[in-house]
Amino acid sequence: MIIYRDFISGDEFVSDAYGIKVVDDVAFEIDCQIITVKKGAADVDIGANPGGEEEEEALEDGSEKVNNVVYAFRLQETTFDKKAFQTYLKSYMKKLATHVQEKNPDIDIKEWQTKINAFAKKILDKLKGTFNQDGMVALLNYREDGITPYFTMFKDGLDEQKV
Repeated sequence: MIIYRDFISGDEFVSDAYGIKVVDDVAFEIDCQIITVKKGAADVDIGANPGGEEEEEALEDGSEKVNNVVYAFRLQETTFDKKAFQTYLKSYMKKLATHVQEKNPDIDIKEWQTKINAFAKKILDKLKGTFNQDGMVALLNYREDGITPYFTMFKDGLDEQKV
């Protein structure tokens, strides 16, 4: 199994146990599911979603619906407005460029910067609401169906660790 950690904070963000795909050669999209967990329970129920009456019973028994990636890696919600996120992103991209060059001195950094800036623009164009952070910010979005959650994370901001 591979765990992906933020290169700045060392925090675990995700593992290869989740559906991960590379986007534009600079980011990961990580598929998520909404699951039901019992409060205080260590086990996560990732089975089929209970229907109607069973679902109500499960929630009445102190269970809650959570995002499986958020739950498994204890990710925390943050708040930025769009302008604050742009400021954060500019600072983060400088640190990330240095990190990328250190890890891969042969990289064409201009080409990488063109790709990462184009991808960041896509993110900013979709951004609504508010958020706040120092290390990587994992962006939660929903597929075209409006129901299926996924995270976007900058690929080069995550260091792989085999466990």
